[in-house]
Order: sequence, then structure tokens, then C-alpha cells
Amino acid sequence: MNSRLFDTVLVANRGEIAVRIIRTLRTLGITSVAVYSDADAAALHVSLADTAVRLGGAPAAESYLDIEAVIKACKASGAQAVHPGYGFLSENVDFARALEDAGIVFIGPPVHSINLMGDKIRSKNHVQSHQVPVVPGIAEPELSDEQLLAASARVGFPLLIKPSAGGGGKGMFAVDSAQQLPEALASARRTALKAFGDDTLFLERLVRNPRHIEVQILADAHGNTVHLGERECSLQRRHQKVIEEAPAPLFENLEHGAQIRERMGAAAVAAAQSVGYVGAGTVEFLVSDQTPDEFFFMEMNTRLQVEHPVTEEVVRVRGQKLDLVDWQVRIAAGQPLDFTQGEVALHGHAVEARLYAEDPSANFLPSIGTILAVREPDGVRVDSSLRDGLEISAHYDPMLSKLIAWAQDRSAALARLDRALEQNVVLGVLTNGEYLRLLLADEDVAAGRLDTNLIERKMGEFSFRAVGPRELALAAHLEYQSLPASITPWGARDGWRAGQHRPITQHFDDGHQIVETTLLPTAEGSLITVAGEQFIVKTVDAGLEINEERSTAKHALAADGSWWFSDHGWSAAVRKLSRENVLEQKLASRASQSGVHSPDVLSPMPGTVISVQVSDGQQVVAGQLLAIVEAMKMEHQLLAPADGIVRLAALNPGDTVKAKQVIATVEPLDVEAEEQPA
Repeated sequence: MNSRLFDTVLVANRGEIAVRIIRTLRTLGITSVAVYSDADAAALHVSLADTAVRLGGAPAAESYLDIEAVIKACKASGAQAVHPGYGFLSENVDFARALEDAGIVFIGPPVHSINLMGDKIRSKNHVQSHQVPVVPGIAEPELSDEQLLAASARVGFPLLIKPSAGGGGKGMFAVDSAQQLPEALASARRTALKAFGDDTLFLERLVRNPRHIEVQILADAHGNTVHLGERECSLQRRHQKVIEEAPAPLFENLEHGAQIRERMGAAAVAAAQSVGYVGAGTVEFLVSDQTPDEFFFMEMNTRLQVEHPVTEEVVRVRGQKLDLVDWQVRIAAGQPLDFTQGEVALHGHAVEARLYAEDPSANFLPSIGTILAVREPDGVRVDSSLRDGLEISAHYDPMLSKLIAWAQDRSAALARLDRALEQNVVLGVLTNGEYLRLLLADEDVAAGRLDTNLIERKMGEFSFRAVGPRELALAAHLEYQSLPASITPWGARDGWRAGQHRPITQHFDDGHQIVETTLLPTAEGSLITVAGEQFIVKTVDAGLEINEERSTAKHALAADGSWWFSDHGWSAAVRKLSRENVLEQKLASRASQSGVHSPDVLSPMPGTVISVQVSDGQQVVAGQLLAIVEAMKMEHQLLAPADGIVRLAALNPGDTVKAKQVIATVEPLDVEAEEQPA
């Protein structure tokens, strides 16, 4: 069959999905071409591909979203086809047309299918005309804010604002009242325009606590369409999926679940066939626990999904697994499906967890840095692009990898995934590993009682591990061990003096406060005191012992002097402070304790200025929105720390900022001058 496939395929993506596609192309004997931005020159997908072509600068708009640059890369490399992965240009109709005009095959659906299903308003109206049930709402093109406001009363509250273009939850806002709607519409338009280049919005009734269930379909160019069962994707945060599984536990726990599965699969096939769909796609539905027989079409994703591995792990055709990327390539090359719906079976259960570079304990603030060490678990599937030395930047999505566990039943799959997360080690950036394990341990998750609002309800119940005395003792010992050996006794930094040795004092930032440690070298290791608690730390066989117990924490030293720890899925950093650092932080802490707010408004991390909401010299009140900075596809609102007059830095939308860069300063009001009569 290979003689009918392509010789060379370009992968127009990055990260774990690019790696995953390149590996399938290799098994097919197809030459792979990677593309990359300046930020990804040393990325894993670049080194794995047979050849690689630079697209442009680090921002996606200058590289992965530059259609002309991708077309040029195709021509330069001789690529006959392009696999877009997901995100970026995967559902961009202009990109599909440009490839068609250039005589290059798009490994995806036809242009008209992308055009129709890529617009939520058109797709919703279209499938409704083909007897596919949809959520009540208003879905018309080019509605203004005023028209949406007027229509909201007919839709009813609570309602959901959704962008017509794109997906992934970006630009979606739940609104409980008419008073909240104007501001939510403005934010939704801004997000949709930036993410998709189209700020068209529509409204639909918000189904409280629904389940998000999607159906994978495959369709060839010869009129054959099949569905490959469903995935449960209800565990979401900010409309982004976190943990996905197949099959859906809702149907597994229902006496007539198999019948509902077939009805939903048939609806998905009907939706795909109604637009002449070709390739791999996903039809998404909302389902209520109370009435699982009643499901509503949400949208169709005309591409591969992030969560496709759970389908690959459970679907069997004539007893064999399917490779969806393999079939995407074969279908694009004109080959027909060689199996029927009756030959599709589901075997066992699979669960996937998405590992993100973020800090769950700080409202999921994205984390950037250099990967110092990565150790991925055995016994599960890991889709990853991580490697030692990889730079995690603020330019792209924060997802690092996906861990996928399969077992004969759901409880065993959940347990296997938890063990994998426990064993997974990533040093150099904070991750959500601990948070994922807390989710898996939740009693409702374990029982399969899922809905899209579960995470929001449960977040207050989760208690995240903080850096404690043990980690600080380990950091103090490691820091001492890393000191260069002196060539003279007088330069030695071991605390030696006549009589009793003088303890070595060190200060560390544990992420929340300054902690002082004292260390006394011993013949075997270090005697360390932290907050009145004593520890004996030794280096034994390239590992660490603390109070005669082997430490399970893995560690690495970053270029900025921070010691990184990873332990049972939890990750943290402890930074050694200089005397100057200690003084600065103590002065800042005293000012804060005395009730004096810092007048400076800082960016929490490197990012891009999206908007500036006030003008220089404007009077503002505490909590007022001053500016919005985006990093890793997330918006961060910067608020006024107190009442006063704002002085803006010389920044404009589109400008990049560094971590802790001053965005604005709020000067306190001159009360006496204000009270004097004019």
C-alpha cells in the first residue's frame, strides 16, 4: 500500500503532536519535514524529522501561523502533503485553500467542510436541518453587541457566549445576568479576534453541570464513514480539557448505555456526511446526567484532537489497534477505509492526563524556564516532546506532554495513570502533576460522577503541598556541597574556627517567604536546622539521605541558583538568596506588613501586552483593571493596588514584557490638595 502514499510530508506544527506525527510517518516510510520558529530551533520534533525548515521568529504569527512561510517550506522541501496537527493552522480555511492552489495535499477535510464546520453558527444551523439536536440559542452571522444584548432575554440566563470561529474554549464566557453581559461580550470579542482572526459571537442556553462527550469519526473519499466510539472530556478548567477517557463512564454505568452510544455515534456520522466530510474529525455533544438519552450537538472539530490517544488505545478493528494519523495519511492519499462499522469494537478503558507548565497553587499561573531533567514513566503511553535543556517559553501553549494509561477496566486505568504521574519527573518548570493526582483521587472522579463544572466546584477542597523544612534542608546541603573547594585553608568556607565550628547561615526563598537555615558540616554530611527542626543530610550513592531515610525527591540546579525538586508528581523550586536579595525582600515585607502597598504594578511573567485599559495620569481606584498581559495563551489582568493616579510605562498593545517588569505605577492621591477649595 505504501506505493500509493506520499514520498514527503511536512508537519506544520510543533511540540508533542509534531513528534507523534513524525513517528507515524517514519513507520510508513515517508520522509518527514519539520518546521520551526527561532524559539524551537533545538526542539525534539526538529531533530527527529528527516529535514527541518525555519519559518521565522518566536511569536506564532511570525512562524507557525504564517501561511506564506509554510507554503514556501513545502516547496523548498519538496513536500507533497501537509499534516497540520491541531491548533495553529489546522482548521484555517485560508491555509487549506492556499495548499490547494499550490498543488499540495492538505491532510484534513475538504475546504468546504472546514468552512462550514469551522463556523459554529453555520454548523449549528446546518446540522439542525439534518435532524441533529442542538442547544437552544441565537446563532446568526455578524450580530452586534447591541443585537446580542437584545436577544439575551429570549435565550435566557444563564447563557454562554461562544465565538463562531475556533475552539479550545477560547473566548467562551458563562454569564449569569444581563448586567455581566456587556463586559463579557467585549472580552469574548477581544479573545476571539486575537485567537481566530474573527470576533463573531453567538449565544446559547447554558446547560448546568453537563457532561462533555465527543465522538471520533473517520471518513474516506469513497463515501465510507464510521464512528470509533466516544470520549468523556468533562474534566475541564476554563473550558480546557484536563483529563479525558474512553469509553464514557456515563454510558458504561447505564443499563441502556450501549444504545445511547450507537444513537450518538449515528448522529456524529450524519453530521459528518451532511458536509461531505473526509478524514478524521470529532463531533462534540453536551449530555445531562438527568436525561442521558437527550444530547445536544456543540460543534465539530475538523482535525485531530489532543485527546485522540484514548480512542487509539481502546478501539480494536479485527482485534488490532488503529493509528489515526496513519489513517489520516492514507485517506488523504485516496485510499478507502478497509473496515466497516460492524468491525469496530471497544476493548478496556483508557485515561489521558495533560501535563502543563503551570502553578496550580497560584491560580495556574504559567511557568516558563529550562527543562533541567525529565524522566518519563514506563508502563504507560507518553506523548511528549520534552528533553533535557528544552526552553519552555511564553509564546506557546503550556502543555508539556500527555500520559495515557490503558487497563481492562476503568478503576485499574485510573490507578495506573496515578502511578505514572507519581513516577513522572520534570525539573526546571512547575507542573500540574500534583493537581492531576488530586483530581484522580477525588471520590466523584473515581466513581465516574463527572461534569464540566466539577473542577471549579472542587478547587477549594484541594490542598497543595508547599515547600517544607525537609526540602529546605536538602537545598541547604546541596548548596553547601556545590561550593567550590578552596585551595588554601584561609579561603575555605566550611565554618572552621578554633574551638567549636561556626554554623553556616544561608537564606532561601521558598516561593512565599525568606527562610533562614544553619548548617554545620559533619564527618558524614550536614547537620541542618530549619525553623527549629534539625536534619542530618548525607549524600549516598549519588542520592540523598535525610535523617537516615532515603529521599525520594529528584533534584537539579538551575542557572539562576534555584534548586528544583520533584517528588511523587509534585514540583517546586527553592532559590538561594544573596545578602542583597534578603535585604530587598525584608524591606518589601515590612512595607507590606505596615499596610503600605507597593505602587508598582508588575507583569507576573514574560508575555505580550494585549490591551491598556486606562490613560496616563488617570485617577483609578483599587482593583481597577489597568492592562491585560497574555502568556501561554492565557490572559492575566493587572489591577490597581490602591486608589491613586496611574503613571503608565511606555508600552503599547503588542509589546513584549519581562517577568516582574513594571507596567504602571499608581501614585497615592494628595488628600490635602484635594480637600482645599478651588
